[in-house]
Amino acid sequence: MKLHFTTVDVFTDRQFGGNPLAVVLDAQGLSTERMQAIAAEFNLAETTFVLPPKDPAHTAEVRIFTPKAEMPFAGHPNVGTAFVLARAGESYGRKISGDRLVFEEKAGLVRMELARDGGVVVATRLAAPVPLSLGEEITPEIVAAACSLQPGDLKLDGHRPRVASCGIPLLFAEVTSRAILKAAAPRADVFARELPRDRVVGVHLYAQAPEGNIDLQTRMFAPEHGIPEDPATGGANVALIGLLAHHRPEADLMLSKTIGQGFDMGRPSILQATAEKKAGTVVATYIGGRCVPMMSGVIDLG
Repeated sequence: MKLHFTTVDVFTDRQFGGNPLAVVLDAQGLSTERMQAIAAEFNLAETTFVLPPKDPAHTAEVRIFTPKAEMPFAGHPNVGTAFVLARAGESYGRKISGDRLVFEEKAGLVRMELARDGGVVVATRLAAPVPLSLGEEITPEIVAAACSLQPGDLKLDGHRPRVASCGIPLLFAEVTSRAILKAAAPRADVFARELPRDRVVGVHLYAQAPEGNIDLQTRMFAPEHGIPEDPATGGANVALIGLLAHHRPEADLMLSKTIGQGFDMGRPSILQATAEKKAGTVVATYIGGRCVPMMSGVIDLG
């Protein structure tokens, strides 16, 4: 059995930046176990598997795997998969046209928008499949220990560390400075003990660090999913922009931020995040960015 794949760097305008993604274009007939094994073989933050849609009105069914587990939704895999399919112009013999795609995923329908330059797709943007939801607060002591920091390194006046989700639950905490963000490092033992996979996907730290066109810098640690650090996390940042909008005093708001991630890993990524708030409730969140093709090839399964 031969499978065709493409890799793409997501949330960047240059090769060897952003977050790498592998897209298996013809995954029909693969078992869940085989998909998981292939994702572990690629050993990227995520690998996607494209299947025919259950509803022909949609573009494709997309399944997303980290090296250790399947994800119901994630940001950079959707942005990259939409880019790859739009560039290919077809999937399973069905033509892909226009500037909107719809993916069927475990978390629900993910709607994608394409951006073109000279008629060529260069960027995509997703709308989160579910509204922002807020979960438990977690003590600063646990967060600090998990990230090799001190409790006083966390900034608590905006919000205390808490779980939030637009499809995947992550723990969000603001740190006091860009320097503190740079100094953070995941401790796998603390994650395993205090923040297991069934509690949160990972910890997403952020700092208010305006520089150039960047408003925020972020880092995301998910060692329980086989991702010590992720260069660019759309699923986290799409919830982060919703969380920031939630805590703003305005009842009605359209909040947009340019977010940098991966800079401390040598994989600089730029994400464009937007949240819409109406009558005090965050009603929609979006994340997008540019992509660059990298490799293509064949997986020869025995």
